[in-house]
Amino acid sequence: MGNLTDDSLYTHRIEMKKLHIELSSTDRDYLENLLRKGHLGARQFKRATGLLELDRGKAVRAVAETLNVSETTVRAWCKRYGQEGLQMLQDKPRSGRPIEFDGGQRAKITALACSEAPVGHERWDLRLLADKAVELNYCQSISHTQVAKILKKTS
Repeated sequence: MGNLTDDSLYTHRIEMKKLHIELSSTDRDYLENLLRKGHLGARQFKRATGLLELDRGKAVRAVAETLNVSETTVRAWCKRYGQEGLQMLQDKPRSGRPIEFDGGQRAKITALACSEAPVGHERWDLRLLADKAVELNYCQSISHTQVAKILKKTS
C-alpha cells in the first residue's frame, strides 16, 4: 500500500467503512412527511434527505455526491443527529452583527418620512428624520446614513 504509516492506514480503513445510522420509525415517518410537504429550505431538505438515505444503507460518499455536499458534511449530520436528534435539521444561531433595527422600527421611520415635514421645513432631510426618530423614541440612536439605508430598502 505504499508508504502508509499505521495511523494513516487506520484512518484509511475508517474512511472506507460505511457509516450507517438507524432512524427510529417515528423519526423516519417525520422526515418522509416533511419532505413530502415540500416546504423546506435547501439546508433542511439536504439534511433530511441525507439522513433518510443513510438510514436506507447508502454510503456517505454516495449521499455526498447525490446532495452535492462534502463527505465531511454528511458525517457532521450523522454526529449532530446522534447528539441532537431531529433538532439537527434546524440551523444553529450564527455569529455576526445582530440586527440593529427591527421591522417595527423601520416601519415607523418610513411612516415618519412619508408624513408632513415639521414646521419651518419644506421637506424631511435625512438628518432631520434621524433626530426626530430618536426624539420619538423609535430607537436610542440612528445616523442619517442608516435612515437612508432604511428608506432605500422601502422604495
